[in-house]
Amino acid sequence: MKTLVIPEKSVHAGSLILVNRQYPYHAGIAECFLAPVNADVNQVLLERRASVLLSKLMNDIDGWARISAVSGWRSRREQQEIYEQSLRENRAPFTERFVARPDHSEHETGLAIDLGIKKTDIDFICPDFPYSGICQTFREKAVAYGFIERYPKGKESVTGIGQEPWHFRYVGAPHAAIMADPGFTLEEYHAFLKQYPYGKKCFEYRIGQQNIAVSYVKATAGTDTKLEIDADIPYSVSGNNADGFILTGWLSRQ
Repeated sequence: MKTLVIPEKSVHAGSLILVNRQYPYHAGIAECFLAPVNADVNQVLLERRASVLLSKLMNDIDGWARISAVSGWRSRREQQEIYEQSLRENRAPFTERFVARPDHSEHETGLAIDLGIKKTDIDFICPDFPYSGICQTFREKAVAYGFIERYPKGKESVTGIGQEPWHFRYVGAPHAAIMADPGFTLEEYHAFLKQYPYGKKCFEYRIGQQNIAVSYVKATAGTDTKLEIDADIPYSVSGNNADGFILTGWLSRQ
């Protein structure tokens, strides 16, 4: 066994952080950790690992031939400008449904991207990304690369955002697959994982030959969080941006 020390501020960092109306984005992302999602569209950036996985997905389906990257990482200032412009042009009801307030947008994390069918005129706020053709092929492949459709139909009361078929969020493996099976939103996934507190029980999941154990770790108030882990098991940690961390362990192959 070894002692794992998780810095207090890490609760606000990681691929599983929840950013919505209730939980603002705190960590900020340095631009040196961002990368273009498509060499031909350098202005659209994502967090580096998310960008790499998106590129692999697009290469798999030859997606860039028919899909455009509409919006990726946004600075707080850019999100403020988009929000205020939408209020002027679209009024409050539309804006509250489709445009997050500054500090409450997933785009500020570098983990979210809006995609649209490639055409001459693309709606920046609500791009066309239907449930058919190449767009549906992207959707069906996305989970394997760690992406989820973040705002599905029927979950508006949970996410606080209207259905957005174009908005995808990188949560990484194995979490995208775990969420896909029951159709969890990120809000529901975090609530679900609190049933599996570390040291008492874990959620076990299997992908191929790999067994995976996922647990919730409650943050220690006011200081770093310490826990004992098996030194022989590879693991990753992500904050949830609220009150704790998600610990993922890759167990022995069987």
